[in-house]
Amino acid sequence: MLVNSVSQLRYFVHRTLSSASIVVRRAVRTQSLLRHTTGKNSAMEMGEESQAEPDRTCRSNGNDQCQKVSLLEAAVDPLPNSETLPGIKNEETVITEGKAEIIFPSANEVFYNPVQEFNRDLTCAVITEFARKQLRPKGIQVLGPGEEERQKIVVNLAESETTGTAAGSGDAPVIKKTANVGEKCEGGIRVLEGLAASGLRSIRFAKEVPGIHSIVANDFSSRAVELMKRNIELNGVQHLVTASLADASMLLYESRRRRDRFDVIDLDPYGSPSQFIDAAVQAVGEGGLLCVTCTDMAVMAGNSGETCYSKYGAMSLKSKFCHEMALRIILHNLDLRANCYQRYIVPVLSVSVDFYIRVFVQVFTGQAKVKASASKQALIYNCVGCGTFHIQRMGKMIRHGNNYKYTASLGPPVGADCEHCCQRHLLGGPIWAEPIHDQDFVKRVLESVERNPQRFKTSDRILGMLSMVKEELPDCPLYHTMDHLSSVIHCNTPSLLQMRSALLHAGYRVSLSHASKKAVKTDAPSSVIWDIMRCWVKMHPVKREKLSESSPAFRILSKEPVLQACFDIREDANPKSRKQGLKRFQENPEANWGPKARAKVGGGIHQPLEDKSKRLQNKRKQKSNAPHYGKTIPCKKFREGNCTYGEECRYSHQEEIETTHNRE
Repeated sequence: MLVNSVSQLRYFVHRTLSSASIVVRRAVRTQSLLRHTTGKNSAMEMGEESQAEPDRTCRSNGNDQCQKVSLLEAAVDPLPNSETLPGIKNEETVITEGKAEIIFPSANEVFYNPVQEFNRDLTCAVITEFARKQLRPKGIQVLGPGEEERQKIVVNLAESETTGTAAGSGDAPVIKKTANVGEKCEGGIRVLEGLAASGLRSIRFAKEVPGIHSIVANDFSSRAVELMKRNIELNGVQHLVTASLADASMLLYESRRRRDRFDVIDLDPYGSPSQFIDAAVQAVGEGGLLCVTCTDMAVMAGNSGETCYSKYGAMSLKSKFCHEMALRIILHNLDLRANCYQRYIVPVLSVSVDFYIRVFVQVFTGQAKVKASASKQALIYNCVGCGTFHIQRMGKMIRHGNNYKYTASLGPPVGADCEHCCQRHLLGGPIWAEPIHDQDFVKRVLESVERNPQRFKTSDRILGMLSMVKEELPDCPLYHTMDHLSSVIHCNTPSLLQMRSALLHAGYRVSLSHASKKAVKTDAPSSVIWDIMRCWVKMHPVKREKLSESSPAFRILSKEPVLQACFDIREDANPKSRKQGLKRFQENPEANWGPKARAKVGGGIHQPLEDKSKRLQNKRKQKSNAPHYGKTIPCKKFREGNCTYGEECRYSHQEEIETTHNRE
């Protein structure tokens, strides 16, 4: 009996220890999966990306680059990839962003840029508020992440207070049902991502944006669609996201019928979205949201004005206000395309961020409203000497009772030469001359992010960016920059507070701009701006004897100021976003950041292209006056057979170097 009791006791202890081991092992695996899901190891806040980049990737078998995991993860989670996230192949990485996890090939087969996490975070916030706005009239209450407890209490209190009152009283719609994150909402919004690549953006919509009925994640690459399907399955959003293999333009054109239109269309292409805009303005529903990203900033910022005209129907100018002008060019193009189909746009939010611009517009239908579109566009006269700009509307509206008469504008607003420096003008545009933000909508998005700042990794920058957007003057297109004004007349640069105070003392409105940290937006005319700078020069003199009589500085300073500026600092000169120290402009997030290389079949980047990029990096800064400088660069005129310098030419006439550079 004693032997049997001891044997039973040993068996019981053995089973208990085995069960405890299994429980611990399952707990470790669950903790690992939860850590991947919540994204605690991917600190992708835009101001800290250089430090957070090594924690972004998980283990991958056979890839040394993917072994950059934290020591805590390596100690707590010793299980291989096949046990934690099944289906991961060699040479693949698991990337966590927001609540989404995506499998990403190490080769450059599918495009992904981590620097644009701010873009994706902002889009999730905007679509959440758009869904709330669109679904409330239908009696659907949209609850964003972190809002469940607060919203339920408010609804319960309202129900208890209105007990015994007549149903349907008041203007607020009756809440019939609630839309939560991750749930399919009948009667919710339909979303299309035209160029989805890995599907990260669509998966984040499914897991972070409430009120969604369905999402179509489309791409033209079969490799991308194959990866997209795996990512959809990995995140368990098959009930919301559908992968599509099609040409984005054709898919949009096939969705032009009213019943097939999408409530939200997101276009984030590599480079210019111009080829998709015509189809997109037709495929978005009435009052639907169109989200467009442009990364071809070299074209839109004035380096290639003729290319900008061929793509967007507007001539870009190389000026200090080029970033806001780029926003207004794409808005002009969207409205122009929509007008062809008796539709028009209403900008909701337009931002210039890092190396790209992002616009959110609603599209409506109305023939009467379309007639007013000409008065919303404008040409720009920009002086080549002092940089002064003037806005010329292309049309105007004259009201007669309840009706309007539409006529062409009178102009030009300037003479043949600039009134300040006697230089010529460049003509740019047309651009969108109306407000580029909906201040009420921006306020709601800002309040939503403030309620739950842990929702996004880049919440600090979203709060700073939207705070500046809310402070901008809506009816003052473009801006001046302090460094440019000072460089024209060769003087010290006044501070932003001094310039803003001078404009406020003169009786004009003034604000900063999110597009440039040195920008000043104001309704003051250019003559007042230069009078203030003349008064500043009287306080901080320049050496006028060194100025050429034909220079803009000499001609501007030769006139006496009509306005006597006061530079005493005013309390209202410093905006709230600046007082609170909000993160408005970030530092470089990582080395060699910016637009990534285009994805290509087979992946990888051509090695000679990387070598060429390194060789030409900062070549202008390293330029030397030595006689041998340029001998490594082939002479174009020699190749054409018309170089007249012979041996004295500073560039190389060697065929070997020329052939090498041609191959590169």
